[in-house]
Amino acid sequence: MGGATTDRVILHCDLNSFYASVELLEYPALRERPVAVCGDPNSRHGIILAKNEAAKRYKIQTAETVWQARKKCPELILLPAHHDKYHHYSKLVNAIYGQYTDLVEPFSVDESWLDMTGSLHLFGGDEKALADHIRHRVREELGLTISVGVSFNKTFSKMGSDYKKPDATTLITRENFQKLLWPLPISDLLFVGRSAAKTLGDIGVKTIGDLARSDPKAIAALLGKQGSILYEYATGAEHAPVIPSSQMPGPKSVGNGLTFPRNLQGWEELRAGVTMLSDEVAARLRHLELKCSTVNITIRDPAFKDISRQKQLPSPTYLSRELSQAAMELLSSSWSIGAPVRALTVTAQNLLPADQAGEQLDLFSPDASPRRQKVEKLERAMDSIRDKYGKTAIASARVQNRLTGEKPIPPGPKKMDLP
Repeated sequence: MGGATTDRVILHCDLNSFYASVELLEYPALRERPVAVCGDPNSRHGIILAKNEAAKRYKIQTAETVWQARKKCPELILLPAHHDKYHHYSKLVNAIYGQYTDLVEPFSVDESWLDMTGSLHLFGGDEKALADHIRHRVREELGLTISVGVSFNKTFSKMGSDYKKPDATTLITRENFQKLLWPLPISDLLFVGRSAAKTLGDIGVKTIGDLARSDPKAIAALLGKQGSILYEYATGAEHAPVIPSSQMPGPKSVGNGLTFPRNLQGWEELRAGVTMLSDEVAARLRHLELKCSTVNITIRDPAFKDISRQKQLPSPTYLSRELSQAAMELLSSSWSIGAPVRALTVTAQNLLPADQAGEQLDLFSPDASPRRQKVEKLERAMDSIRDKYGKTAIASARVQNRLTGEKPIPPGPKKMDLP
């Protein structure tokens, strides 16, 4: 790249408006109309998860509420989320990437890095032409579009895929990266959050170029290790390898958090929230074939003050009821019954493979092990139903009613009415 034979060739492929694009495969007539995907289309407190290009023109934002989005665009069409579909298409697109290199590192469900350094010559030797070819294949075979950044490291290739959307290729070389990237605001640099951007802005570092021209020792003194990493990102010195998913280390924890549509108050509402979160964590543990021996709960009050507590479990588990019980014990010992809760997070820690997680026998309850096996079988059956019909196919009506204050919906399939 740029005539330097020692440079790597890294592609970052980013599926455009992924959730919305997948949903619109079923409704092609809506492609030119403003469409958003949200968790609960029937709730004004539902959160926008994704939007198509037409909705972006109304400045619809991810994570804003449905009522906020509809104030901007009254004719916005809302579609429910189907996460099983997104994982399915993510596997399909990564299978296409895998036909060009064995070094494919998923960054999220809709983004992946490809290291083409060792295999580019097999596909003509032109990195931009190859990126265009991959974009064409994904569009023709799956009906989805991707933006591709091509560069000599992971950071700049990621920024390249963000540089021009949708369905575009951007080549960032050693010759042009200062011209293309350095004028951008510092918040556009990978992993620069609001807090880091403010801290850097307070010392006059407003752009990526400002950071690259700064004294690296001063940046490290200001932000610690993160400062040194961000300086490498800005200057193009980052050289992290592309690691295939098969070689990536397993998760160190599995958690699920939620900011509730309204503050929860009282043990019944708190138990409903904990049960819902624990159920999702347990399902993910079973999917990963992992059990945990520690449960952590983080509680946030309306003033955004957090407290975190954790406890060791008697035996490793991936059962929802055991995670929920432990989380409730932590909650009841550290929270006042009358105090409102804005957000909760339940996290499983100290993970180990399920087949290596021995069970501590209860001498006073010899029937405990068979009962536990029955519960494990029941919860795995619930997993199978959700895999086939979606995550909302089976859930506790009591939990849903406590959190929403709504009456239960009669069971049975239903399809959303579209305008």
